[in-house]
Amino acid sequence: MNSDNPRREILHETALKAPSSSGVYLWRDTDGTVLYVGKAKILKNRLSSYFSGQKDIKTQTLVNKAHSIEYIVTENEYEAFILENNLIKKYKPFFNINLKDDKSYPMIRITNESFPRIFRTRTMVKDGSRYFGPYPDLGSLDAFLDTIKTLYPLRQCRKFVKKDSPCLYFHMGRCSAPCCGKISKDSYREFIEEIEPLLDGNYENTVKNLEELMKSAARNLQFEKAARLRDGIAAMKNLHSRNTVSDFDDDSRDYIEFFAEGSLVSVAVISMRGGIMTGRDILRYRSLQDETELVQEFFPAYYTCRETVPQHIFVPQNTDGELLRKWLKETYKVRTKLTVMGTRAIDAQDSRHRAAMDMAKQNAKEDIIRRQREQGDIPAMKELQELLGLKTMPVRIEGFDIAHIGGKMPVASLISFLNGNPDKANYRYFRLKTTDGYIDDFASMREAATRRYTRLVNDKKPLPDLIMIDGGLGQVNAVQGVLDALELDIPIVGLAKRDEELYLPGKSEPISLPKRSDALRLLQRVRDETHRFATSRNQALRTKENVVSRFEQLPGIGPKKAKVIYETWKNLAAFADACTEDPEIVAARLGMTKEKIAVCAVKAREILQQAQEKRAAGADRFAPVPVGSGSSYSVGSVAASLAAAALDDDDDGDLLVAESDAD
Repeated sequence: MNSDNPRREILHETALKAPSSSGVYLWRDTDGTVLYVGKAKILKNRLSSYFSGQKDIKTQTLVNKAHSIEYIVTENEYEAFILENNLIKKYKPFFNINLKDDKSYPMIRITNESFPRIFRTRTMVKDGSRYFGPYPDLGSLDAFLDTIKTLYPLRQCRKFVKKDSPCLYFHMGRCSAPCCGKISKDSYREFIEEIEPLLDGNYENTVKNLEELMKSAARNLQFEKAARLRDGIAAMKNLHSRNTVSDFDDDSRDYIEFFAEGSLVSVAVISMRGGIMTGRDILRYRSLQDETELVQEFFPAYYTCRETVPQHIFVPQNTDGELLRKWLKETYKVRTKLTVMGTRAIDAQDSRHRAAMDMAKQNAKEDIIRRQREQGDIPAMKELQELLGLKTMPVRIEGFDIAHIGGKMPVASLISFLNGNPDKANYRYFRLKTTDGYIDDFASMREAATRRYTRLVNDKKPLPDLIMIDGGLGQVNAVQGVLDALELDIPIVGLAKRDEELYLPGKSEPISLPKRSDALRLLQRVRDETHRFATSRNQALRTKENVVSRFEQLPGIGPKKAKVIYETWKNLAAFADACTEDPEIVAARLGMTKEKIAVCAVKAREILQQAQEKRAAGADRFAPVPVGSGSSYSVGSVAASLAAAALDDDDDGDLLVAESDAD
């Protein structure tokens, strides 16, 4: 797309660095005026689309006029939908002119009458009626109301008039006919008291009742009714997605959360005014203060005059609320209500405040990620260089970790950080062979390092500037032995989880760093990512080999049906129980007869019994191999590992795993 905007490349770069999460984005001109407000299920994809392919005149003009792109991360697309509407009404952007709509989102109204009605509306009448919402998904709202009308015989007529005979709805079972005295006020009120918890969020019991009705309908071969109830349950769950950007609380509120990496601190402030979210501020600074003091440091810099202080401020857990209340009172003579999240009272009172705090936390974290990308986490790399006496700054760091379940299906993960940030294109994992069946983390680490750096040497590829091992001195010495055998000079450091201490090869005394150290935070990020990646790969192997393959042992079950069983019941025991308790539902789900389902149930019980007997017989078969400190390590063991790797060089031992940013 052609563009006369000299900042087009900068805008494009901002789009490419946007997170892969839902949210709202704002295009601004050189004066800071909002040109356009849009929402996206995946911000990165949506913003990047503005810079690819042929665009219409309107889009080209927008990009040409834009000076910056700002985005607000939301918990889900539902919240982004509402927030977009609020911001369009607030800013009235020129390029949203065709999208402006003064209509508000529909709500649910329960009327203030002796025999209340329940219906959707877009307007509020102050007559004592109760309102719930707003709900941007009209389809889910209507499906929910249909379900309510199916379950509860509420009156349907707009105007309540006493009659001698009931209407057709009564004979259809859709109305209790209060107009004819067929139901008392107390009995009718019980219906309303059951419905209101659904809208307030306490709807678990009703969901269970609906699921029982659905199962009963399926058992009676009433599949259409079962499908309606299934859709109603789904609509109810969709209807109760957290809505943190719009409510009916008129108090002005600020939700303050922060995220810190080393000395980098980003604070996010979510502002609610008049019941809607009106903005989000991100403030960046550097600080070496303890995390419990960061909000105290931030307050005087943000609230600079009395007019900026809202009626209610929410701050993170472990914040000194009394100190901040005193500061607000003495400085601005205001009695703002200040709530420290995490206290029992506020958690029990209203979960929407927690949801707003979560949104603020997520936005602060996203800003830290952007800052680290922008500067490459240079302070942390420089500190590491000085601390470890490295010849060069550790631009590329590779980290290792081991994951297994009782020694079975061991996996080693290798992750790569470039300029202090994850480089997911260079992630690898190794399905370990020499330690499959018993536990020996030292031997596992030796095998992984051997296969990795033998491959790099043979392919003449660049070596990392630093290797980080998730473990202590034993693991570090094990990998150092591999590097010595390969005649490689790569610095190694181990990070032990217990006390977060650093270990260097051949040195028994660990190095302790301050908790707010940039170097420590970078190594912790590498360590946590290696652990996450190793665990995810091990779980994937367990799922494939222990679960899906077991399902395929059942008569009449192939790969497709095995996948359906796994997604629905997760394990063989749950599936066997379902076959016995609800064979009609299982049969309908798999497209099989009840007779075949009964055969599957018998076979599933046999497999479970055999597995139990096998575990009992082989409990002591694999004893842990005794290991020393890890320093008593011979080049011969390296040669054995090299030989093992060379024998099967083309298998899944060194796999490229490119992960999306969403991971």
